Amino acid sequence: MSDIYFSLTDEQLIDRLKDGETQITDYIIDKYKNLVRKKAKSMYILGADNDDLIQEGMIGLFKAVRDFDAGRDASFYTFADLCVSRQMYNAVQASRREKHAPLNTYISLYADMAETEGESSGMELVNVLASEVETNPEQLLIDKENVADIEAIIDKELSSFEKQVLDLYITGMSYSQIAKVLSRDEKSTDNALQRLKSKLRKAVRI
Repeated sequence: MSDIYFSLTDEQLIDRLKDGETQITDYIIDKYKNLVRKKAKSMYILGADNDDLIQEGMIGLFKAVRDFDAGRDASFYTFADLCVSRQMYNAVQASRREKHAPLNTYISLYADMAETEGESSGMELVNVLASEVETNPEQLLIDKENVADIEAIIDKELSSFEKQVLDLYITGMSYSQIAKVLSRDEKSTDNALQRLKSKLRKAVRI
């Protein structure tokens, strides 16, 4: 049966699922489990447990299968990616609230951005921020003593929305992807990203 499903698009599979072929659910979940694992690796940078993230991601994937509407949504892949990301990030936020923990984005300022499948991007957020100001990144010297200043700016000067945008930006998402996960429009999300970058640059000595 899986050989038959292999030749069908995701949208066709969802149509057949809604017509009663319930076994298709297992096929789609298995097909997209690597997407969940990849998302978990990128979200792990926010301080969450990898196994918990995978579990939440699978919940998000089930919701995508259940709620996908070909007449309303984009491709199933895009919709599933959004559902998985949103489910994981909501779980990260809920965990922080339960632990009464401060937003720990700053912990990742010197970690590689968008590290996936064990491969490093070689990009640290502080260097990315600084390189946008200086045309010669090789001459930049980012002193890690500045991390206290960066912590203070994140804690005191970034709005709740800007902190959420920074969280997801560190995981490697574009502003358009961030907007979808947070259910905000792209313009306000991009504006928030530019504002937070400007604020964080104040803590970076060049």
